Amino acid sequence: MHRAAKSGLAREAQEKVHSKYSPQLAGEVLQWVQQNTGESFNTDGKMENFCDVLEDGYILGILITKLGYTKISASLLSKRQTAPFKKMELVGKFIDGVRALGVDAHNSFQTVDLTDRTNPNQVVICLDALGRKMGTFGVKEAQQNKRQFSKEQLDAGKNVISLQYGSNQGATQAGQNFGCQRHIYEPEKKQ
Repeated sequence: MHRAAKSGLAREAQEKVHSKYSPQLAGEVLQWVQQNTGESFNTDGKMENFCDVLEDGYILGILITKLGYTKISASLLSKRQTAPFKKMELVGKFIDGVRALGVDAHNSFQTVDLTDRTNPNQVVICLDALGRKMGTFGVKEAQQNKRQFSKEQLDAGKNVISLQYGSNQGATQAGQNFGCQRHIYEPEKKQ
């Protein structure tokens, strides 16, 4: 989309958002997307290329369907979309699919972050989180490790005084004096 250039505080805010963008991570994410879609495209991590590759939603739609999300119609994925509302619809379906596959909402992005290029870094974060969730990209997510304690173990813990309650051992403030001492005297009585 073509919009007027931002100025003033809006420009400063936009520059701050864009300063967080990592071309290296974006390139790695694009390579992961390429491996999972089988599509051929430029995997350069520069912001302009990243947005050019993904903004129509076609690659994202193919990715999310190959990862198991089935609620995108075949007509949307039959060809690259040219109408802006169709592009936004496809990107929106991708976002729905990401959430359905278990990516947290704070890792997701809004459609305009990609289509209007307002926050491509959030798109990188979303794809990185999707790769982690699928276990095929990035750092492996931690698994839940639920523990069970017996009643005896829980009761034994009640007899331990936690150090959060403080301690009367070690250093104290005895003898510390900050500033001048207060001198108290009685005036002499006149006789």
